[in-house]
Amino acid sequence: MALEEKRPPVTPMMIEEEAALRNGNRGLPPGPWAEAAGPRPRTTERHIAVHKRLVLGFAVSILALLAVTMIAVLLSVRFEECGTAADGPPRASSNASLPGAARQPPGAGQPPGRPEQEARGGEAAEEEQEEEEEEEWQRRQELPPWARPRLPRHLRPLHYNLMLSAFMENFTFSGEVNVQLEVRNASRYIVLHAHRMHIEAVRVAEDKLAGGVRVARTFFYPQTQVFVVVLNRSLEVQKSYNLKIIYNALIENELLGFFRSSYVLHGERR
Repeated sequence: MALEEKRPPVTPMMIEEEAALRNGNRGLPPGPWAEAAGPRPRTTERHIAVHKRLVLGFAVSILALLAVTMIAVLLSVRFEECGTAADGPPRASSNASLPGAARQPPGAGQPPGRPEQEARGGEAAEEEQEEEEEEEWQRRQELPPWARPRLPRHLRPLHYNLMLSAFMENFTFSGEVNVQLEVRNASRYIVLHAHRMHIEAVRVAEDKLAGGVRVARTFFYPQTQVFVVVLNRSLEVQKSYNLKIIYNALIENELLGFFRSSYVLHGERR
């Protein structure tokens, strides 16, 4: 004889708890606490994919910004290099020292195709400087050393070392002279006779040990046929200096300077 299982009577409270369990409220009675304690929805795979895309897009934008910045920097450096190359190196003055300089024809050292206006502008500036210096000497009521009929006596030449190379195929010559000078009176001008010559380089050195004296500029003064070297500072008294000049010119067909002549022997001109 089977015994019937006794079940507790079903009460209204039990019905509400069972309904709450079925609704996911973990057995809590309905109300605000039951809603707060309920299970929260989990992040789906779709949301994870969206987050990955956002992170990937942000990283790509950062890389693109870095690449654009690097390209801009490289282009700016390239433009600066092109501008420097277009300007070219600083032009050397015709009065600069040329160690072991090769003999060059007149006009050498100037860039090809140089505008005539630029050359004329440089000559005009030199003429203005000469006029200003002459006016300064006139205010002193004295003639400048290059305008006097005789060479000034503030310098005394002690020794000349002259080398000449003659080219008979085109009747030109090149030369180099080294003059040892003794300073009697302080001055920043060196004046010597010269006419119809092209000066390639001028250098002034002190005792061959103390270094060179910078040459500010040089110019010819045709009225007295002299060549003037203007220095940046005055030469000191009781010191000796070496003046070096490299030049070239034509072998004249006149009785002037280094000139050429001919004679006839047995009907042949020599």
